[in-house]
Amino acid sequence: MGNTIDTNKSPKPEFFDKYWQRSHLCGSIREDLIGRSICVNGWVRRRRDLGGIIFIELWDYTGPVQVVFNPEAGAVHDKAGDLRSEYCIAVRGLVTKRPEGTDNPALATGFIEIVASDFLLLSPSNPLPFEVGENTDRVDENLRLTYRYLDLRRERMQRNLRTRGKLYSFTRNYLDGNSFVEIETPVLTKATPEGARDYLVPSRVNTGEFYALPQSPQLFKQILMVSGFDRYYQIVKCFRDEDLRADRQPEFTQIDVEMSYVVEDDVMNLIEGYMKGLFKTILSVDLETPFLRMDYWDAMDLYGSDKPDLRIPTKLVNLAPIFENGSFEPFRKILESGGVVRALPVAGGAALSRKELSDIEDRAKKLGAGGLAAFQIKDGDLKGPLVKFMSDADKSKLLETAKIGDGDALFVLANPSRLKACNILGTLRLELCRRNESDEASQTSDSDKWKFLWVVRFPLFEWDEEEKRWSAVHHPFTSPVLEQLPQMETDPGSIAARAYDIVLNGSEIGGGSIRIHDPQVQAKAFSCLGIKPEEARERFGFFLDALSYGTPPHGGIALGVDRLAMFLCDGQSIRDVMAFPKTQKAQCLLAGAPSVVEDKRLDELKIKCVPADD
Repeated sequence: MGNTIDTNKSPKPEFFDKYWQRSHLCGSIREDLIGRSICVNGWVRRRRDLGGIIFIELWDYTGPVQVVFNPEAGAVHDKAGDLRSEYCIAVRGLVTKRPEGTDNPALATGFIEIVASDFLLLSPSNPLPFEVGENTDRVDENLRLTYRYLDLRRERMQRNLRTRGKLYSFTRNYLDGNSFVEIETPVLTKATPEGARDYLVPSRVNTGEFYALPQSPQLFKQILMVSGFDRYYQIVKCFRDEDLRADRQPEFTQIDVEMSYVVEDDVMNLIEGYMKGLFKTILSVDLETPFLRMDYWDAMDLYGSDKPDLRIPTKLVNLAPIFENGSFEPFRKILESGGVVRALPVAGGAALSRKELSDIEDRAKKLGAGGLAAFQIKDGDLKGPLVKFMSDADKSKLLETAKIGDGDALFVLANPSRLKACNILGTLRLELCRRNESDEASQTSDSDKWKFLWVVRFPLFEWDEEEKRWSAVHHPFTSPVLEQLPQMETDPGSIAARAYDIVLNGSEIGGGSIRIHDPQVQAKAFSCLGIKPEEARERFGFFLDALSYGTPPHGGIALGVDRLAMFLCDGQSIRDVMAFPKTQKAQCLLAGAPSVVEDKRLDELKIKCVPADD
């Protein structure tokens, strides 16, 4: 902003010694201290001058307290007239009861005030780029991130980061109590490109060679199982150089867990106990366990998502039995070729206008649908462009199958791809049904507010149309379902993984799997992925060597700390629970990173920059 303290005109900070050290925290002062002289330290949050009496709201991390400077205080009162917002001061004074009618029950300290006898200016403040308070949310986020140290003085941000600290404390206590050992893995490691791009770090002493910042400690935590540590955990920073969204950051934190001699139930039971204890400790909420478990394809068929939001009860319906022998040829042909006809019921959808129906169809087309047909029931009459192709029996069957009634709508999609049809309708389900059910959701009980589930038996591989090869749905070290091992060489796309994601209210907050511990199975997995033996040796040789020295069966999970903390703090973005987040352009506006590096440093690293493409 260019506003700096004028050292010639501003009050000068004074010497801070033991006399001025706080005896109490601002937000902790109560009526039992009335009549006592105390000392408090903090920031001036607000200042009011009422007929000579000066009131300030003094704030520290525990909250605010009102301080009064009476004219009788003489020079102290006069000096207090120079105080401004966010000046840092120490105040000594007497705790008194507020005068009749001036109580503020909204504040924990709202029944008392401190009558100042003296104060010490510890540090003045520049003019503020924005007012610090709960209305700061309305300030442009980039401005708040530039002055993040001011933004973090808000009570909500203080509460969020302290809640995150409690999450860390609970995590360590819980895992330590379950015989886990906390072990740090390297931050500078080997680039093993698979999935998102690595952040690369040049080596000065090994010219032309690079480290990579870890996307996950995956290989090292598996090696720790080979090493006999049996149960490992780490609260670890990870890095991915990928396009950002509201719930993504280039650096993020995960709770990383690995266990030897386990099957899926062992990992899931451990995490259910963790979640139950965490939510009880932080939110005083009693979660019901065990959590629901759902196969991947059941989730896709019913909700159109591998991370379904179960707070929305609406489910997709399969209309193939109605149209497979019907007179509407386009749908019949799609079904004959192995495609699907699926539908999304929308309560109250009969009230949608023709324009709104057209907008929904356009949205479906943008998502990849060839078209979208709509039925509406108005005054008991089924209406829509496909009605004329249906018999009375089919109409009745449609209403029964979709479980829709008067005033509702049904959106129908036919597509050659089961997965694509599910994804499109799943997106529409969130966009259309969340709006309709938001009022109901706001009135749900605590037990219904938190909808956890496990999604299990994901596909092991998925076909990458662009690269014309199979890719790993999770990562290349995930074990296939044992009875499907023979299919790795004949039908990779049909194999299910021993993988499990934990989902909360429509967001994946963690994922894990039982790992491959047999070197021969690992070699087959690499082969399915098109990774040749020599390439596997180059990229993963150290790990493959470790597997050949008596590897126990093992599995684990990684929980996303940022997303989990966001839920615990009722935040709208993971940036709300990170001290110094990046923007959606991966920039730190506070520190000005990334930044240009001087040529001398680049010369040391033998790096040359080329102009960016326009």
